[in-house]
Amino acid sequence: KMVDPTLAEMGKNLNEAMKMLEDNQRKVEEENEKKYARKDIPGPLQGRWATAFDMVSILQLVQNLMHGEEEEETSQAYRLQNVGEQGHMALLGHSLAAYISVLDRERLRKLTTRILSDTTLWLCRLFRYENGSAYYHEDDREGLLKICRLVIHTRYEDYTVEGFNVLCAKQPVIYISSAARTGLGQAVCNQLGLPLSCMCRVPCNTMFGSQHQMDVALLDRVIKDDVESGKLPLLLVANAGTPGAGHTDKLGRLKELCEQYNMWLHVEGVNLATLALGYVSSSVLAATKCDSMTLTLGSWLGLPAVPAVTLYRHEDPSLSLAAGLTSSQAVEKLRALPLWLSLQYLGHDGIVERIKHASQLSQRLLENLKNLDFIKTSVEDELSSPVVVFKFFREYSNRDQTSHAAQASTLQHPIISNERHVYDTFNQWLGEQLAQLAPASGVDVVELEDEGTCVRFSPLMTSAVLGTEVQDVDQLVDCLKMKIPVLTSTLQLREEFEQEVRRTVGLLYIEDLSWPGLGVVRYSYHSDGKNDDKQEKELEKINTELLKKLNELESDLTFSLGPEFGGQKNCVYIGMVTEDLDVSELVETIAATGREIEENSRLLENMTEVVRKGIQEAQLQLQKANEERLLEEGLLRQIPVVGSVLNWFSPFQASPKGRTFNLTAGSLESTESTYVSKAQGTGTTPPPTPTSSLAKQRLPGQKIFKRSVRNSDTFSETSSISHCDDLEKADPRPPALSPGREQGPWEPEQPEERRVGKQADAEDVQSNQLPGDCTRAEEGESQR
Repeated sequence: KMVDPTLAEMGKNLNEAMKMLEDNQRKVEEENEKKYARKDIPGPLQGRWATAFDMVSILQLVQNLMHGEEEEETSQAYRLQNVGEQGHMALLGHSLAAYISVLDRERLRKLTTRILSDTTLWLCRLFRYENGSAYYHEDDREGLLKICRLVIHTRYEDYTVEGFNVLCAKQPVIYISSAARTGLGQAVCNQLGLPLSCMCRVPCNTMFGSQHQMDVALLDRVIKDDVESGKLPLLLVANAGTPGAGHTDKLGRLKELCEQYNMWLHVEGVNLATLALGYVSSSVLAATKCDSMTLTLGSWLGLPAVPAVTLYRHEDPSLSLAAGLTSSQAVEKLRALPLWLSLQYLGHDGIVERIKHASQLSQRLLENLKNLDFIKTSVEDELSSPVVVFKFFREYSNRDQTSHAAQASTLQHPIISNERHVYDTFNQWLGEQLAQLAPASGVDVVELEDEGTCVRFSPLMTSAVLGTEVQDVDQLVDCLKMKIPVLTSTLQLREEFEQEVRRTVGLLYIEDLSWPGLGVVRYSYHSDGKNDDKQEKELEKINTELLKKLNELESDLTFSLGPEFGGQKNCVYIGMVTEDLDVSELVETIAATGREIEENSRLLENMTEVVRKGIQEAQLQLQKANEERLLEEGLLRQIPVVGSVLNWFSPFQASPKGRTFNLTAGSLESTESTYVSKAQGTGTTPPPTPTSSLAKQRLPGQKIFKRSVRNSDTFSETSSISHCDDLEKADPRPPALSPGREQGPWEPEQPEERRVGKQADAEDVQSNQLPGDCTRAEEGESQR
């Protein structure tokens, strides 16, 4: 039973508010009734308390501002964070923090001390960090910043009194991995007021070990050089899971190196979440011996608006207070309240189960990727790797690899750079497609220094937020299986397409390595002494019409103008293709369609000029005919009254004379024949319009640009014999004549029964004409 009525009312209001804000099934009538006009424009504050908005109206306004009109204008639905009951507890913590802050000082001190001590104890035990203190902060970089201040206060004893003058005597150096977050070192230097020369980026391994791990031997030499030059090695930032590939530095050796030079070791990364599991890899387990670590529990556990935590070990509380890691203000300690509530709600088993579920998702995806061809993975430990990074990469066969190596030896740098650029483009397209087809998986595209563009799956950062399940991983694998043949076919046919385009007259191949598709082609316009502006407009007109014609074809290909930014002008971009594409037919169709558009454009231009000249000539001829008509009729017939009387007594018969313009012949003709026959002559038949019809027979249901999937070896002997018979029937030939026989009109060969019948009739005729048979001859004589 709840004692404090304010807490009960707060929980009730929070539930109602979350229910209202999470209700996305709004009706159109309710939207029209409750829609605020000009809601994006700031307006004046309402006057009195009685006329102000109530809580329901304010929450409705917040909901409208959250969703806005984007959901109405675009049909694509966006995925919000999955806020469950544990998320409600975190949000309730912020409301409770505001309520608790109004308590009296003694009660507030006792309550904040209990919340802070409980949360710190739970986190230290959960992540195996003994005898540690905790600092709660909103920005995940703020913990490292406070640790740097603590180390500066520790190593420079007079820093509190003399300030930056102490740093000038002996310059501090902060070492950070080259695989760390972008801009982390610069942000730390800016906040501490240090020059960028105090930040040293340590390269990763190049010869041995992971290429995403810090090179320990090189770091040792760099530190020795800094010590000899009078600098002070201050702090080393290591990674337990790099932001890109999720690899862990050799924390054990780095800790020994820090102890040797009296340096502070700070660790951060997503792999620190696995410290809560029963089985932890030795590389991650070494993080428990470091001096400090930063934990981002909000993304790991799916908790909204909870602070990040930096655990550290230090014996001097005064220096921690001077560095800002601890505070004497009780309100500052209330930052841990949302996390304190959420950890209690989830419990130890719930926290471990969420992290374990994310690790199992990574292992499931990694096992499926091992069975896929043309997929190259980059993981640190195949048995326990929370982050899976993979990319599409086509291995060459022995023959292709030999030719490819020979080609690369002659033009090594352009070939390697172009090939990597193409693979980066294809993997960028693959990552975008997988993120669109399987949004619950949470995959994204990452740029790595050595591997290039890759697809990353990090469920520890996304699964709790998106609610990723095993079926989502299976859906991701199915989508990947569907896209691999498309990528392979497109990569194989790119070179063939380029060669076909370069051999075809009228087409220009445009090399655009950033386009994920078959290639880019431009129809080259043959200019006849036109200026550059007119030629550019004509080129744009022809290629735009060419793109329109190609999209009207019934094919599976996608034709476009290319990317919105950075693409070539006046080009046709062809997207991904399948293995049954007929490249030669595609190129021939593009060229023929371009020629047809160009000829039609020129025909229209010529026709316009011919029509203009014909009109001028027709006007001159009609004017001349009018003058001749005036001479034939005489002057008297032109007078109004006299002409009418004269025409009544002596009518003048004159056929109307006009002119017609023959577009086909491009000439003027008289209309006398039209008035005589009372029908307009058709004239000559116009020539057929040039078309790009490629008379290629297709199978039923076969689309354009598709090769016929038939193999000549599969035909049987019977089918080839019947095929020969069909050819003989389709192409009959006269029989060979015997020598001495006259060649008469040839008759096609007839069936056997019909030949027998004709032969019998012929014998009857011959029997009637024999000299020995006189019966019929006598009958004829008697009749005569």
